[in-house]
Amino acid sequence: MSLDFLISKIQQNNFLLIGRAGVDIYPDPPGTKTENAKNYVTHLGGSSANMGVQLTKYGGICSLLTKVSNDALGKFVLNQLDEYGVNRNLVKFEDNESRISFAIVESTLEDHQSIIYRHKAADLFLNHADIEHANIENYNCILITGTTLAAEPSRSSVLYALEIAKKNNIPVIMDIDYRPYTWESPSIAKEIYNIAAINCSAVIGNDDEFAVLSGKYEEGLDYAKKLSSNNDLVIYKMGEKGSITYANNKEINKGIYPVKPLKPTGAGDSFMGSLIGALLNNYDLDKSLEIGSAAAAIVVTKVGCAPAMPNLEEVLQFMQTNKID
Repeated sequence: MSLDFLISKIQQNNFLLIGRAGVDIYPDPPGTKTENAKNYVTHLGGSSANMGVQLTKYGGICSLLTKVSNDALGKFVLNQLDEYGVNRNLVKFEDNESRISFAIVESTLEDHQSIIYRHKAADLFLNHADIEHANIENYNCILITGTTLAAEPSRSSVLYALEIAKKNNIPVIMDIDYRPYTWESPSIAKEIYNIAAINCSAVIGNDDEFAVLSGKYEEGLDYAKKLSSNNDLVIYKMGEKGSITYANNKEINKGIYPVKPLKPTGAGDSFMGSLIGALLNNYDLDKSLEIGSAAAAIVVTKVGCAPAMPNLEEVLQFMQTNKID
């Protein structure tokens, strides 16, 4: 494959997202610490669901493949996906007393707490039959999050999905999305991530996440650069220091849009969804990276993740009045 091929498949606008959808609750009003909270607001959460919401706001046609708990919270997620326009026909209930991914997230920076409950997480029960039922060969581009690889049966099932995608020449974009508490060990995470990475067209992650793939923090950037010889697109994010993108044997360095954030969460999901959304809307890679950065800056200034995702018009207006560092 090539970057041009990847972009051409993105522009065919038929996306399958494989990963988690969950429930986020936020102490209210913003700035309230969890231990002092008496009121909460509830929103759709989970990396893949958030990315689907963001990409949909750019005109993306998105289907989500995951599992949710067969209870009121699972049904809440289904209703939220409907409201945001993300197709959830492939979302199934898991009936084995599993629980949906659930997070308590503070809208504050000082001593920020994001407490995530993933015991017997429903999305990690995704199985081979679910992959077969999804008819992956009918999609033009697949987006996965690395959390899907953290445990069985989801791990083997997603690797199976990557095999199908490769046989059918369908590009896969992976957000590394490393959550250490869901893995047996960093060494197993390194092994599985590397198996997945060589079967993807694009890999996106931050410096801590590429450190897991390389095995050593100081070797993460070199690993990302080396990976770009196999992958069409590799993006190494560095928080406030911006990002380094490797594509077409070139290195693109980008800064960030400085803002006064309300919270630190949601930026990564917005960046990936907006980057792909910008490419979908015929922006070149250089401009799409800036649009992704602008969207990430907007999201951290608002409560929630899914409801904070901006549309393209909002992002472009933001870029007119703000400068990238």
